[in-house]
Amino acid sequence: MTDRYLELVCPAGTPAALRAAVDAGADSVYCGFRDSTNARNYPGLNFDPDELRAGVAYAHARGCRVFVAVNTFARAGDPGPWHRAIDAAADCGADAVILADLGALDYAARHHPGLRRHLSVQAAAASALAIRFYQEAFGISRVVLPRVLSVEDVAALIGKIDIEAEVFAFGSFGTMVEGRCFLSSYFTGRSPSCDGVCAPAEHVTYREEDGGLTVRLGAAMMNRFAPGEPGAYPTPCKGRFLARGRPTYLFDEPEALNVVSVLAPLKAAGVTALKIEGRQRGRAYVSKVVAAFRQILDRQAAGAPLPPDVAAELRALAEGGRETLGAYAKGWR
Repeated sequence: MTDRYLELVCPAGTPAALRAAVDAGADSVYCGFRDSTNARNYPGLNFDPDELRAGVAYAHARGCRVFVAVNTFARAGDPGPWHRAIDAAADCGADAVILADLGALDYAARHHPGLRRHLSVQAAAASALAIRFYQEAFGISRVVLPRVLSVEDVAALIGKIDIEAEVFAFGSFGTMVEGRCFLSSYFTGRSPSCDGVCAPAEHVTYREEDGGLTVRLGAAMMNRFAPGEPGAYPTPCKGRFLARGRPTYLFDEPEALNVVSVLAPLKAAGVTALKIEGRQRGRAYVSKVVAAFRQILDRQAAGAPLPPDVAAELRALAEGGRETLGAYAKGWR
């Protein structure tokens, strides 16, 4: 990938989305198995081993790599599913596994030393000391940085480590530090960190009430939308609640991360790869976003101006129709 401006790492929630991402110009795709070992454990998503093996073959034939996310935390006394997922990823020919759990990292390092290990954003490693620990203890070759760092923070951190650094570039994100959010478990009994699912679909209900659409997670109302009003999936951190007598987004508003305006500073900071979020999205969305980023990165590498129509298309695909730089341009400490 050394000939690329920045490596483009793209979501593949289904075999169809994997093929769409590869065809649209992904350098690498990331996916997970159909169980709680990955952080997008939703009905209708993910891969079984046969599908992954076919996906790896499809990607490799077109010069694209495949990373497998085994990035939730194993339940005490039951590491078997995580061990089997790592074994299956290796057996299917994956190029890397994305891990957060210490036991899973140790297992992968001992049983599959030739398989690259990437430190998941779920590990929330945001200091040089933490990253060096994972590197020395488990031989990780890449860290996915949490979305709480400014561009200046990213540059300072990368300057202290000798390892590939991947950052998120586009898509949905929450307000909580990755791997530390348990809000959904209070509403549904299922944790994104252990079960791999935030606001599981079986706990979400939509109902037309009072001329609008009411959305609930379990027994709690998450939002009420007026006709035609755009809305995000009802996760607790993006719920609209009554506060001081008026409805307001207490934690975060529905909006999407988009780093196009800071691509050059991120590259100058030493970033290796850009990750697009969206394993819950369909292949049409994946195809459009990946193609847009492929064009933007190729033009950036050539020193050409960014096409305004592509930027507008990304804005149209943003969650809630709104974009943000998030912590990359934070003005607070």
